[in-house]
Amino acid sequence: MTALSIGKGVTLNSAADLEATLRRIGEVRYHNLHPFHKLLHGGKLNKGQVQAWALNRYYYQSTIPIKDAVVISRFRDRATRLEWRHRIEDHDGDVGSEGGIERWLKLTEGLGLDTAYVESTEGILPAARFAVEAYVHYCRDRTPLEAIASSLTELFAPNLHEERISGMLQHYDFVNPDIMAYFKRRLAQAPRDAGFALEYVKRNAKMPEQREAVCNALIFKTNVLWVQLDALYHAYVNGHIPPGAFVPKDN
Repeated sequence: MTALSIGKGVTLNSAADLEATLRRIGEVRYHNLHPFHKLLHGGKLNKGQVQAWALNRYYYQSTIPIKDAVVISRFRDRATRLEWRHRIEDHDGDVGSEGGIERWLKLTEGLGLDTAYVESTEGILPAARFAVEAYVHYCRDRTPLEAIASSLTELFAPNLHEERISGMLQHYDFVNPDIMAYFKRRLAQAPRDAGFALEYVKRNAKMPEQREAVCNALIFKTNVLWVQLDALYHAYVNGHIPPGAFVPKDN
């Protein structure tokens, strides 16, 4: 169990053990604990720093349906493909219906960013780009079980979204309820998606080594999310913005 940084005495002999371990990973490694989120939700950032967060996070949001298409491609099982397909529609939208990417662009537009610039991803931090692309590659190259397990950060997302909605609306006069629509919608979507993924891994990870792989997949995903905030903190709090990255007007 050396690959799991969650303390000694961990056992993965049953589906119940697996779920307990996954939830423990979320308690200690989910990015709600990152100092950048504490600043964001506590009203400690200026508008330019909030813009930088929304801009960089757009790259992650806009890549999620690409990642999910990769996951679908791993399965011969039609039922699994059908279940997973709605995730792409949730983000890309459909004819006549708005998706999560459009709602995120409402956020960036509401924060004063040019939509064409956001969509170009020209100003994204290199570390954020590398982390997001590593996530897509992980889902392509690891087992289908691990690909699904890597999505389990959604178990912990609703609490973060609630904290973000209330904190940002309370502390920033440039934030209004309309531009926070993405997070409100995810309050219902994330639990549904996480519920399917959790039951899938509990049912299909039948051996201890498979359960360990599931746990390590979740650890990998928490690292993907964490390193993006590390990059934001280094660039926009500590002031080390790399060449070519977005520079806020009030920097």
